[in-house]
Amino acid sequence: MAQSVTGPEIERLIQLLAKLPGLGPRSARRAALHLIKKKDELLIPLASAMDVAVEAILVCSTCGNIDTRDPCTICSDPRRDSTIIVVVEDVADLWALERAAVVSGRYHVLGGALSPLDGVGPEELGIARLVERVSAGGVDEVILAVNATVEGQTTAHFIMDQLGGLGVKVSRLAHGVPVGGELDYLDEGTLSAAIKSRRPF
Repeated sequence: MAQSVTGPEIERLIQLLAKLPGLGPRSARRAALHLIKKKDELLIPLASAMDVAVEAILVCSTCGNIDTRDPCTICSDPRRDSTIIVVVEDVADLWALERAAVVSGRYHVLGGALSPLDGVGPEELGIARLVERVSAGGVDEVILAVNATVEGQTTAHFIMDQLGGLGVKVSRLAHGVPVGGELDYLDEGTLSAAIKSRRPF
């Protein structure tokens, strides 16, 4: 068994970094070492920013976005088209669409996709809240901007069934999103084409 060459505090930093997406044990060690070497210009400001973030970050009670205010900046923006709701699986997908600057409507973050094998059913997602928002009136179109995965498409069909009879147009992303692709990994041009060429579900 390999013996630790660092103190428990540094090992804890490495273990926490290794839990981040895209970072394995080796990458976490490199990242930790880099932070430690640049203690004054990186590690201390990062620790401070994280302390502030822990206190300031809120989840928007309207759409599920992450912000420092509730309702979030997007939901509070009067220039946004409140008749359009874009449904996404995760906040990362919302941020990807915002980077592409192709959506002028509001959002609804589900918090994942239906996956019975993983124990994720409708109750674990924000689907009921979406139906409430649409039922309240004032929404003309719901764009299902879910990932082109089996779970994403299953979720889209379930939502379409839930919105049936509410008199709202339901569309989904079309060209540009490859099957099996995830929104957060697509470029702005692809996302723009997908939004512009959406079609009724």
